Amino acid sequence: MTTYKAEFQRSINQPEAFWAEQAHRIPWFMPPRQILEYDEQGHARWYVDGELNICHAALDHHVEQGRGDQPAIYWDSPVTGRRRTLTFGELRDHVARFAGALAGLGVAKGDRVVIYMPMVPEALVAMYACARLGAVHSVVFGGFAPHELAVRIDDARPKVVVAASCGVEIDRVIPYKPNIDAAIELSEHKPDACVYLQREEQAIEFGERDHDWRALLSRAEPADCVPVKGSDPLYVLYTSGTTGKPKGVVRDTGGYAVALHYSMEAIYDVAPGDVFFSASDVGWVVGHSYIVYAPLLRGCTTVVYEGKPVKTPDAGVFWRLVSQYRVKSFFTAPTAFRAIKKEDPDGKWLQQYDISCLKALFLAGERLDPPTFHWLDDLLEVPVIDHWWQTETGWPIAANLQGLEPLPTKAGSATVPVPGFNVQVLDREGQVAKPMEQGSVVIRQPMPPGCLVGVWGDPQRFHSAYMAAFPGYYLTGDGGYFDEEGYLFVMGRTDDVINIAGHRLSTGEMEEVVGAHPAVAECAVIGIHDALKGQVPVGLVIPKDGFDGDEVALEEALIALVRDRIGPIACFKQVLVVSRLPKTRSGKILRKLLRNIADGKEYGIPSTIDDPASLQDVHDAMIQRDVGAAHEARQV
Repeated sequence: MTTYKAEFQRSINQPEAFWAEQAHRIPWFMPPRQILEYDEQGHARWYVDGELNICHAALDHHVEQGRGDQPAIYWDSPVTGRRRTLTFGELRDHVARFAGALAGLGVAKGDRVVIYMPMVPEALVAMYACARLGAVHSVVFGGFAPHELAVRIDDARPKVVVAASCGVEIDRVIPYKPNIDAAIELSEHKPDACVYLQREEQAIEFGERDHDWRALLSRAEPADCVPVKGSDPLYVLYTSGTTGKPKGVVRDTGGYAVALHYSMEAIYDVAPGDVFFSASDVGWVVGHSYIVYAPLLRGCTTVVYEGKPVKTPDAGVFWRLVSQYRVKSFFTAPTAFRAIKKEDPDGKWLQQYDISCLKALFLAGERLDPPTFHWLDDLLEVPVIDHWWQTETGWPIAANLQGLEPLPTKAGSATVPVPGFNVQVLDREGQVAKPMEQGSVVIRQPMPPGCLVGVWGDPQRFHSAYMAAFPGYYLTGDGGYFDEEGYLFVMGRTDDVINIAGHRLSTGEMEEVVGAHPAVAECAVIGIHDALKGQVPVGLVIPKDGFDGDEVALEEALIALVRDRIGPIACFKQVLVVSRLPKTRSGKILRKLLRNIADGKEYGIPSTIDDPASLQDVHDAMIQRDVGAAHEARQV
């Protein structure tokens, strides 16, 4: 770890000097002189006096450097059967013209624009066009329900909404305009205009406030890049699963650009001209950071994929994309590979494709469970890297840094803190935990560039939600530990640590054991209320495709496995075999919701759920098997 340790220590001991060096590696209109300062509440602010435009840094700069003919976007849409390539020059021209169209609708520096689009190149064009004008974009996942869209419109107060006529799924077309019309009807704030990209799969009729994307573009004049301060906001992104008043994470411009550029080199080991593929959605932070901004800032080509990991058309689609576009670095969520593993447990689809171009596979969004890690590690000849970060941080907190010093991997570990992130584990008294001792994972101030700088319209909420629990530290909300070699193990949200008769045990640890069984494709372990012990664990298990064994025998085997590996103290006595688990569209299992059902609490269907029917399936299974107080739970 010699090289890594030297760089990490320099970033912690001399943060201003370290991040000044990194800032010099991106193009500024006016380079910053004030690298780091603190606001009145002691929160770090980076590059406040520098001036730049992230659209210029990601597009115009590369065109000026001679990369105008290099592909910037490979768009691949198996759900529509269409593909498209846009060069840096073409993308820059589209963005400049659409920025001019937005300016013609009155959008100026500091105004907000809500973007409600599927995975099409125009989603990136819209985001960059906002950045070009110095406007603040807020991307809402295409297909979100009208109420959820309405509360975001009321919070962000956009001048314009940019959308497509529809989204396309494997087996259906989702009209977007009815959702937008209903949301605007519900919201107190009324945008001045809506711009729609007409798609072949769903044409719409325009109302009074509506404009056609292509018609606007045809008569728009290209707009130049507007200089903004390094500390000016680039976007507001609402955290998934928000209820009540949404929590809009605010990202600055300068710190974000510097951090993303650094991460592409140090973590993902990609150089200008390389192809980077992140299988996510622009509605999530992964899409913002590693589909839209980071690859193009680095001069790479980004793959924009409109499809699923399976059934579009098969479990080999990721391997096809890697092979076809010569992807060097690939990033997705563990849940995607659990879906692939379920349909193709022996990896037969991989054998049809030449993926010798691939140098590393990165996974994040949720913990990479060891069984999935080992399956991928056995299947591939490249490093399989679990790395950990959050919507709030915008880029990885801990990783195996392939461009700095690749380290041996450990199943279940996100490896080591990334330079800039002073990660510590604190016990319940706020003291630094010993190696192997679990506690709250926190980040000591100053947070590095690229992290959130506030909650939109609510600075006190930012402090109370993230900074107040342990003064001087950012609270990640995750629990975990460091081992003796300094490897970080993030075991899941701190509310996934259950208290069984006074013993604190991690459900993540139990999931490792259950998921290792050869018949299990995916699992979740939740803690439910128990009058005697406080809490007890319950396992929910999806068998692999083709499983034709006895479900009762499987349940008994899993109970015995946990008893053997963790001990009787775990009180792991109930397992339910289910056909599917409720997840967000980004692949996170809705464990808190499952706990609420098992504990008999009222529950609602969150806006972020991918398959609402999965919730009813699990609820019915819990009632049938008499789990906790599930029979009392009621949907509201």
